[in-house]
Amino acid sequence: MELIPLLLMAPLLIWAGWSDATRMRIPNLISGLAILLFLLCLPLLSWDEVGLRLIAALVVLIVGILTFALNLFGGGDVKLLGALTLFVPSISWALFALVFALSMLLAIGFVLLVRAAPWLKGSQWIVIRSPGTLPMGIAIALAGLAHPFVLNAIG
Repeated sequence: MELIPLLLMAPLLIWAGWSDATRMRIPNLISGLAILLFLLCLPLLSWDEVGLRLIAALVVLIVGILTFALNLFGGGDVKLLGALTLFVPSISWALFALVFALSMLLAIGFVLLVRAAPWLKGSQWIVIRSPGTLPMGIAIALAGLAHPFVLNAIG
């Protein structure tokens, strides 16, 4: 039951990943819709779980703001990761951190592959024309999409 909200978040994560890969921007609307979706999913969660997730999202936002101030993360990435934290069951936070780390590696591989593909050289995707950057929205989206399946696989 606790994974239903995360599964409902999938279309927003796909949109965020695509937007970040193609335009290096994550629209504020995505994070706003994610928060609205979380509010609509509140009846599916216990109040204790809601409290834990709100605290975790606040911590992620504070750390995210610091990384944004150091120019390590984009603002859209910080907002999306904070919103996504609301959807991750508290019992699986450590596993989510691992899934997120692996998703970052996969995102790096994807970006390098896309940049090396000769048939994409003329593409309008900003990620291809912005060496030295990593659209973290790809990794955030991948982590959010993969987490329910990883949780299900390990039981």
